[in-house]
Parts: sequence; structure tokens; C-alpha cells
Amino acid sequence: MSDDQSRQIAKQPSLRHLEQLMAQFLDGVILIDTAGTIISANTAALRMHGVSSPSQLGQTAEEYAQRFSLRDASHRVLKHREYPLFRLLAGETFPDLTVEVMPKGEEDVRWIHNVRDVTMDEDGGDPDCLALVISDVSEQFNAETRFNAMFQANPAPALIISMRDQRISQANPGFLELTRFNLDDVIGRTVFGLDLLGALAEPHKVKRQIEAGEVVQQAEAELLVKDGSRRLVLFAGQPIDVTEDDALLLTFADLEPRRLAEHALAASERHLSSIFEIAPSAMVLTQEPKHTVAMVNAAFRALTGHDDDQAVGHTMDALQLWESADHHAFANDEVRKTGGFRNWDCRLKHRNGTRIDCLVSAQTVGLKGTTFLLWAFHDISERRRSELELVEAIEAVMKDASWLSRSIIDKLATLRRPAPPTGHAELSAREREILELVCQDLDDAAIADRLSISRNTLRNHIARIYAKTGVSRRTGAVIWGRERGMGARSG
Repeated sequence: MSDDQSRQIAKQPSLRHLEQLMAQFLDGVILIDTAGTIISANTAALRMHGVSSPSQLGQTAEEYAQRFSLRDASHRVLKHREYPLFRLLAGETFPDLTVEVMPKGEEDVRWIHNVRDVTMDEDGGDPDCLALVISDVSEQFNAETRFNAMFQANPAPALIISMRDQRISQANPGFLELTRFNLDDVIGRTVFGLDLLGALAEPHKVKRQIEAGEVVQQAEAELLVKDGSRRLVLFAGQPIDVTEDDALLLTFADLEPRRLAEHALAASERHLSSIFEIAPSAMVLTQEPKHTVAMVNAAFRALTGHDDDQAVGHTMDALQLWESADHHAFANDEVRKTGGFRNWDCRLKHRNGTRIDCLVSAQTVGLKGTTFLLWAFHDISERRRSELELVEAIEAVMKDASWLSRSIIDKLATLRRPAPPTGHAELSAREREILELVCQDLDDAAIADRLSISRNTLRNHIARIYAKTGVSRRTGAVIWGRERGMGARSG
């Protein structure tokens, strides 16, 4: 052999060169010869097995199998001939193999390795040296394990779509319970192949985002159920990187109960609207704070002469319904203090100016998530006219009946008058004092002078007396007071 040939051989890579190269790798490398003897292992490979020297791995593939237990990705215990080192010696290739590794005798997995084979030869013939290249993917698999546990335990319905083939790879129990599909009904199918999402506002945009693995903003859809029906849901998509492949997580919120409740509420409100419209008493719905009219019924239109166009959207003040501003002020005050009142005797005005005697009630109500005030007006004009006619007839007869006492006349005049309402009959001391003087037939000027108060103050007191006693004029107040023993003193 010439000196040049010797120098050339000396320059060829040696085991020492390989070990120096392997030491720079982040991946682990185990070298074995074709007889199964472990020649070398770099620091990364030792760390991935929890040892500090190659000898602790074992001298041979057989000793390695005696010191370490391996399982496949589905947690099945591998036989020795299924170990990557033995498959490497058998001439098998495995460019991407995942195994779980633990020291012999332990049950808990210590490491998860992704391994691949490498063969080396000098002349392109039989391999001279074999290498097992190892990547530690324990953290990735631990994260994936935690994610899968959370995914399965999460009550919110969810799907995972693999971006490799656009097919559903996982469905959690929440999704299966919501749709009543079996797992086999959806795994391996595509979202749009199953027609899971119907009634999308922007179907082409959502399909493009899902196929591209992009974020899908929250949107409503009709989710297919196994029996062919659909449920209203709110869904969104988010790319995730905790699975082996790129994936998209779709989550769903069930809106069907809300939709059913809304439909039931709408049906109830339609029913109430029908009752409102055909009610025999005049009724108005107004909205705070200005008592803007939202709705009137047929009886109100007939009673006041105001149709929908003239009433709806206008305030009660603009309609000029109340004959007396004091009455209107009292009604607003009672609503503000107590939320409503019942059977208050007052007088309204028809659109043509005709006066209408009414019993008014008001109550706050909630409709469509908004607070309204419901007004009810019961027309008692005919009854009031009958009462007045009776009083006039009695007074005409009594002009020549001096033998009949005035108290009997008062009793006869009120025979047909219903019992006065008691809801507003708690008079203050000043109101009782004024009513005493009214029942003694004193006019406003005399009463104001007697009590040393202004005429305006007196009128305010009298308006409150009318409201509390349920009357609308002085004659009614006199009758109410005398029934209770007032006015007995001489003027």
C-alpha cells in the first residue's frame, strides 16, 4: 500500500468523528452494529433514557429490552421484537414512530419518543452501521393528553377538525349529547359533507375560514341533529396546536331554549294584544318618562275619538285627555308613588270637546323587556247622568215638601249612587276641615277667608279631596261628606 493510500484511509471518518458529530445534535442518537451491539449513544439519547453513560443503556439490543419497557402510541405494551432497535436490526424502516418509554418494572410512562431509522454503509451494499435517531416529544404529548382530557370533560359541545384532510377527528360528549349523533356518525366526515351548519349568514366565508384553519368569528347557525331537525346555536372556531396535526377547534353554545322562549313570549304577547284590542273598556299603553302612547284599543278610539295615527307616538298631555290639570297631576303622582291606582273618579275630554265621566285605573306592566303603564277608562257618563236626573227630579218634588227634612232629601238623592270608593278616603286634618265648610255650603272665597289661605291653595286641597273621595264635582263631595256626618254645624 502506498503512502498516499495510507494517508487517504487515515483521513476517512472514524467512530470518534461520528461521536463528535453526534454530540452536537439536539436529537438523541444510538449507534448499533448489525450484530445488535450498542456502539455508542450521544448525551441527548442518554438524557432521554434517564442514564449517564452508554453502558447503562445495555451492551446489546437485548440488554436494552431488559432494562426498558416500551408501549406504542395507543399504550399497548410492545414485545421485544417490536422495539425500534430490533426492527432496525431486522431491516425495517420507520420514518415516524412514536413509543412510550419507562424503566423496567415501572408502570408510569417517563418519556415519549419519536424515533426514525438511519442505515450507513461504505459501498452501497449491506449496512455497516445502524442508527436510531430519537426526538423527545414528552412535553408535546403531555400537553395533548391534558388537552384531550379537558376537551372530553368540557360540557360545551365541541369538535376538532384536522387540517390535513378537513375531517372531524374528535367530538366531545357535549356535542354528541346535543346532536344525539354517535361518534362513528361524525368521525372521519367533513363539516360541510354532513351539512352540520345550516342557515349561515355568510356560508362561503365560513367555509373558507374552516378549510384554511383560520379563526371563525362567533356566528349563529342551525346545527343538524341526528333526527334531521336543527337547533339554533352560536359557534366559533379557533386554530389549535396541541394535537399531532394542525387542527381547528369548533365550539358551540345551544341557543334553542332561548329561541323557544322567545317564540313562546311572542305568542303570549300576540295573545295579550288580541285581548287588549277587544277589551270592552278603553285601554292605553304608555311608556315612561313622558307617558308616550304606544298602543290604544278599539274601545279607547271609540270613547275619545283619537285613532292610532292621532294617539300613538304622542304624549297623554298632547292628547289633552284630562279636563282638569289637577286630575292629571294627581294621576301621575299616584303612579310615581305606588305604581298605580284603581277606580279613580275623574272627567276626560273627547276629541270634539265633549266631557266624559270615567273611572280610571292604572298599573305598571312589563312587555318585550320594557316597562309600560297600562291605563283603563270605564265610561260612567250614562250612570252619572241618571244620578243627576234623579237628584234634579227629587229636588223639584221637594220644593213643596217642607215637611221632609233636608237629611232625608240627601239620603234619597244618593239611593242609587254606589258606595264611594275607599282607596283614597284618608283625608288629612286640613282636608277634613275644608270639606266640613264645603258641606256647610260656603263658597271658595268664604272658605279661603275663614282659613286664611289663598284661593290657589284651596283649589289644590279641593282637587285632592275629589281624588280621595272618588268624586269629580262639588255636589258629589257634599254628598260624600254628609253621608259621614260632616256639615252639621251652622255656618
